[in-house]
Amino acid sequence: MSFSFTQRTADGSPPVGLIRAEWYLRHLAHDKGLISTKRTNSCWISFLRIPAVRAKVQKEITDATVKLQSKLAPTGPSITRYLDLPSKGWSSETVLEELQDLATMDHTRWEDGYVSGAVYHGGEDLMELQAQAFGKFTVANPIHPDVFPGVRKMEAEIVAMVLKLFNAPRDAAGVTTSGGTESILMACLSARQKAYAERNVTEPEMIMPETAHPAFRKAAQYFGFKVHLAASPAPSYQVDVSSVRRLINSNTALLVGSAPNFPHGIIDDIPGLSDLAVRYKIPLHVDCCLGSFLVAFLEKAGFESLLFDFRCPGVTSISCDTHKYGFAPKGSSTVLYRSTTLRSYQYFVLPDWSGGVYASPSIAGSRPGALIAGCWASLMNVGEDGYTESCKKIVGTTRKIAQSIQEHPELEVLGNPLVSVVAFTSLTLDIYDIADGMSAKGWHLNSLQSPPAIHVAVTLPIVQAWEQLVNDLKTVIEEERTKEKQRVLEGKDAKGKSKGDSAALYGVAGSLPNKSIMVELSQVFLDTLYKA
Repeated sequence: MSFSFTQRTADGSPPVGLIRAEWYLRHLAHDKGLISTKRTNSCWISFLRIPAVRAKVQKEITDATVKLQSKLAPTGPSITRYLDLPSKGWSSETVLEELQDLATMDHTRWEDGYVSGAVYHGGEDLMELQAQAFGKFTVANPIHPDVFPGVRKMEAEIVAMVLKLFNAPRDAAGVTTSGGTESILMACLSARQKAYAERNVTEPEMIMPETAHPAFRKAAQYFGFKVHLAASPAPSYQVDVSSVRRLINSNTALLVGSAPNFPHGIIDDIPGLSDLAVRYKIPLHVDCCLGSFLVAFLEKAGFESLLFDFRCPGVTSISCDTHKYGFAPKGSSTVLYRSTTLRSYQYFVLPDWSGGVYASPSIAGSRPGALIAGCWASLMNVGEDGYTESCKKIVGTTRKIAQSIQEHPELEVLGNPLVSVVAFTSLTLDIYDIADGMSAKGWHLNSLQSPPAIHVAVTLPIVQAWEQLVNDLKTVIEEERTKEKQRVLEGKDAKGKSKGDSAALYGVAGSLPNKSIMVELSQVFLDTLYKA
């Protein structure tokens, strides 16, 4: 979701106050070398405390709130809001009619392949099968395996199948979770508990690539890790293993790698990290949530791959989302461990509760058996042949998109993407202007920062629309180039001042030396999600 807090003036340009101050402080710190980044941040905080400035910032945040609410939570005569239970329950027909209206609300057309990632669609027939599986296990809860033995059996089989895909050893184990974030949280918790139980580490530290998923930092916040970020520099955008090595100390409880990472679609040097993990006897987690079944099937599908799984001796845990390229229903993931002992470190057991002995394998107590059934049905229906074929289609399309982008004289692909994500930037134009141009044509792509770029995560719907994507990208670049030429002819700055949502958010707000405003804007966004 891209949003902008930059208020426009009458001629469409951004207000100069905040931007001028932001530019001035960054200019001093980075161009002139007069003050440190820390001092820049301090100056910016002081600047924001000036009453007039704070009032201006609050007004822009208020404007952003209104804009977000009008887009995400619209109101008006045509919108019926249900804030109280109906005094008399609706008929099934009425409920279904309302559900149909909700399902067809105006939205970005993922069905037509215009959305990067987000929807990992396995086809209409598979969705129908999943719905039937849901229906058979709607009330099922795996916390009661004696009441729902079929759910227990399916969950164990899901874990066994995914373990085999990642070349797990005989003693390997795992659990299903609600998604990639929970899988990562559990792996981090296991590493923390292991460090405490085996080495008495009370102040655990985690070393992760700067490109690793935010779920690791969420785990750090939840479980009390100190985080060290290792650089993932150009041109490879893989984590710098030598930087990781220098950060290791007696409190290091976990090393992290991605296969691939979300921003650039790059598989980290997992063998290099594995060597460190073995040498220093530290757990290594590999995040395959996005890679999912694609990265596991690269070799079978005939594509180039890198070693990333349990064949690397230092890899102790792997997270894999079955609800991405496993095409299972949303809310389905797995976390895998090299041994049952490692898995046991994530368990919660309370033997002396007055209500009896309580034990759960992960964060949740009660869990939806219907999701497990939907996941199991998906894996069994698609099968090895289906996943191999989908890998050929999706990764093959990704390669075509990457080649088309690389051949364009004004674009550059970041790193060597081997799976389903292609990140690219522009050598001559503002990449965020290109992002806004693509948005205007109906595309929902991902804007990145550090460095500024765009990425597209290819899914089966995009397989059908990739040529239109490339053609629209070429058109947008030509349009942006024409705009620059026209501004130069008019004696104006080639880059212009009027900014779209992506350009304003990432080009201005995203470069602020202090991120407190971004935090407030993000909280506004999250609050808006719950506005009824």
